[in-house]
Amino acid sequence: MEPNDRTQYVVRCYRALIADLCQQFNMGHPGSAMGMAAIGVALWKYVMKYSPKNADFFNRDRFVLSNGHACLFQYTFLHLTGYQAMTFEQLSSYHSERWDSYTPGHPEIEHEGIEVTTGPLGQGIANAVGLAMATKHLGAVYNRPGFEMVNNMTWVTIGDACLQEGVGMEAIQLAGHWRLDNLCVIYDNNQITCDGSVDICMAEDVNMKMRASGFEVLEVEDGNHDVESIVKALVAARANKKRPTFINIKTTIGVGSKKQGIADVHGAPLGKEDVAHIKESFGLDSSKILEVPQEVYDFFREAVPRGQQLEKDWNGLLSKYSKEHPDLAADLKKRMNGEMLDDWTKYIPKKEDFPTEPTPSRKSAGAVCNPLAKNVGNFMVGTADLTPSVNMAWKGKVDFQHPDLRTACGINGDYTGRYLHWGIREHAMASVSNGMAAFKKGCILPVTSSFFMFYIYAAPGVRMGALQSLQVIHIATHDSIGTGEDGPTHQPIELAALYRAMPNFLYIRPCDGEEAAGAFIAAVGAKNTPSMISVARQNVEQFPKYSSREGVQKGAYVFIEEQDADVTLIGVGAEMTFAVGAAKVLKDKHGIKARIVSFPSQRLFEEQPIEYKREVLQYRSNAPRVIIEAYTVNGWERYADAGYSMHTFGHSLPRQYVYGRFNFDNDKIAAKIQPLVQEVKKNGIESLRGEFRDLNTDYPRDVFHSAFGTSHVVS
Repeated sequence: MEPNDRTQYVVRCYRALIADLCQQFNMGHPGSAMGMAAIGVALWKYVMKYSPKNADFFNRDRFVLSNGHACLFQYTFLHLTGYQAMTFEQLSSYHSERWDSYTPGHPEIEHEGIEVTTGPLGQGIANAVGLAMATKHLGAVYNRPGFEMVNNMTWVTIGDACLQEGVGMEAIQLAGHWRLDNLCVIYDNNQITCDGSVDICMAEDVNMKMRASGFEVLEVEDGNHDVESIVKALVAARANKKRPTFINIKTTIGVGSKKQGIADVHGAPLGKEDVAHIKESFGLDSSKILEVPQEVYDFFREAVPRGQQLEKDWNGLLSKYSKEHPDLAADLKKRMNGEMLDDWTKYIPKKEDFPTEPTPSRKSAGAVCNPLAKNVGNFMVGTADLTPSVNMAWKGKVDFQHPDLRTACGINGDYTGRYLHWGIREHAMASVSNGMAAFKKGCILPVTSSFFMFYIYAAPGVRMGALQSLQVIHIATHDSIGTGEDGPTHQPIELAALYRAMPNFLYIRPCDGEEAAGAFIAAVGAKNTPSMISVARQNVEQFPKYSSREGVQKGAYVFIEEQDADVTLIGVGAEMTFAVGAAKVLKDKHGIKARIVSFPSQRLFEEQPIEYKREVLQYRSNAPRVIIEAYTVNGWERYADAGYSMHTFGHSLPRQYVYGRFNFDNDKIAAKIQPLVQEVKKNGIESLRGEFRDLNTDYPRDVFHSAFGTSHVVS
């Protein structure tokens, strides 16, 4: 190691630079970045394996900053170690008005050297668990004696907050259970959060909790200055081949500041006077602003050639591996390039393969996903403790588990396994899956599954996947009030509106097996977009004569055409049966001609040319458009003039009765649409424009959930 006086000089210069960068535009988070200086020197100078000139080197160590507000910590070390994009000009653009800055307020995956986007606390550590899982899986599949092709470490820094967030603890439990010995959690233990000292809201023994979760626990008392002890702990973490490591490093937030050790230095600049004080107390020239002495650059100078040698050695090993194990090497190279291992399209069932009798669309989704997962090794599929319900387990599956695990129920596996038991951890399921997807885009395609209602628990992770353009497919089953007897707690009403509104996200609600096939084709083909396929628990009618997987690719399509129609009915998912049934009643009882449009995905529809959208929805016709879906109507106002929808929560009834409880009945629907059509014929279509009609407002009033969330009994 370098002489200690030189190391401490670098640490002091780094802390002064952090203070300057926050003071420059009078905003930022200096405290944690300053406190973690010695940790950063230990990682980037001595321990991590990386190549600054090739940030995408496949077998590099992954680093995740879960305490993302300390982003200057990561940005500054990227600059000092020679990452090409992080020039000093870019580093000093932190919190500037530059729209092309590489230094956003929290790390973002788009920028060189940043593995994942971290922001909401707890997401980063969950992502890190996913990255470590990817290494374990790929290593188990491709490594052979003498050829450790995938053996990188994942390092993740956390603060006190990540240990309090539920998703952080969910992920920690999983890492300990799976014994991910290639994961090291570095705890910046400064005992400060935004509100003050941690003891105002937390009094647990963190080390004991981490040991109980299956981690090796190491401690460093002087995290402010003792770089050597931090290095020794990090080296011990890499050497541990039994369990993940948790290093409790005691630091002082904002060390060197007059306000060190208190919450004031967390998220605000220190002020010019204090910045000058810091430099003077460090023996630095307070008149020099944003200065990095050449000696500091020289301290990190070997990072570039060291990284280049690391790449050269690994590429040489890959060349030998290709000769010894040509088939494995060919597959590994496909994964390195983000390619599928096989032509996945040939495993999608044909239309004639689906049953024609009523079938749960969750079963149809399984019929599509199971052969994909069985035959294409990129897929890693799992569920949050709902294997019997979601139909995602295929015959002959191997579970992702530590090979020494022996469960009481006999469900065991090893790291080659591609079926994941997430336990009852929906949030971590989504967030950890983002980490797997981020290891190398296209290398692993995670598929999660749970009841649709529980994706409200997973929503923050799902959103972060969309923000990062990470391809993860979420299978949301039990997606309607037709779930029935489980009651309104399990009956989604409002959730589709959230996922339809989410940017860069494909929410697809197929009506039958053929549309489920189309949904998977769209989702697997969406390389830079996460997707959700929303399917029903109950039997739903199959429409082999009308449904179209090609139509799903366009988001909406004409399901049943009717020339000179009086009304267009828009059917979606499990409620397509009511659109078809109501159309028949309208014709037989009221002499009204209805055309039907299937509309599984608003996002895909918006990508179509305007001519196609006009053809499907007949924007310029004089016929009203009515959406029929047992969800809240929000968002459909853009495409329809009226809606037959839900405006309360659901109800606990056997599933064969619950639709009727909310007037989802062909005759009742037709009875509401008939006067609307007559009104339009009398007053013209313009009488509806800008005045969206809710046609399903008169539920039976015996018991209902009011707008205030309380239950009332009305005689």
